[in-house]
Amino acid sequence: MRHLVYNLLRNASSSSSPKLYLCCSISTHHHNQNHHHCHSWQQFFSFARCISNAASRPSLSIWRRKKEIGKEGLMAAKELKRLQSNPVRLDRFIKTSVSRLLKSDLVSVLAEFQRQDQVFLCMKLYDVVRKEIWYRPDMFFYRDMLMMLARNKKVDEAKQVWRDLRREEVLFDQHTFGDIVRAFLDSGLPSEAMDIYEEMRQSPDPPISLPFRVILKGLIPYPELREKVKDDFLELFPDMIVYDPADDLFEDEESKRESEDDSS
Repeated sequence: MRHLVYNLLRNASSSSSPKLYLCCSISTHHHNQNHHHCHSWQQFFSFARCISNAASRPSLSIWRRKKEIGKEGLMAAKELKRLQSNPVRLDRFIKTSVSRLLKSDLVSVLAEFQRQDQVFLCMKLYDVVRKEIWYRPDMFFYRDMLMMLARNKKVDEAKQVWRDLRREEVLFDQHTFGDIVRAFLDSGLPSEAMDIYEEMRQSPDPPISLPFRVILKGLIPYPELREKVKDDFLELFPDMIVYDPADDLFEDEESKRESEDDSS
């Protein structure tokens, strides 16, 4: 029995999971040092449980990891920005060079373009990523795209991305829904924000109070819409309290929005 567990540990040490590898390394080292002195089978079963837990733990989404651009990614990003005014050369470069980037470089370039609000190039890379053999529908991938498009008031592109995620049956959790709705509200896109809010209300994910509070705060410039969300909130969470801003704050926000509309 002891040798069976030891062989399991040794074979598992070649796993691609860093945490699992560390666990196995410690375990096999302990076995080698104490082979003639170990009298407790509990140690071996503990090591086996460590393997099971580490192997079953879901890996972190590539869209949540820290994204540092490598040399190839930097060169590709620079060339993409240089060619974006030339559609023919840009598409040729994407087919011949961008599609050959390592996954980590492609992900990091897209993240950097999102940070820079390079909407046109983000949409180009968005299409490239979704055609990659390693691509899997991911909530964080779509969240980052929608947040960037909201910041830049790109309604048509946001609707396209939303159609894609629905087609791929991507489900947002409640916190992510709240963040996306708030991003559209903060960018002065209440209609689009409320469309996403309705999707949130129909989600199978159980409602929680914090995203509603995030949305209610973003709805201060829109009193009528805020009353609707407030009613939903109180229906779902009857024991909770919504603190309304002073009436003059509503008036200030309304006049501010009207002046912005007049100047545009």
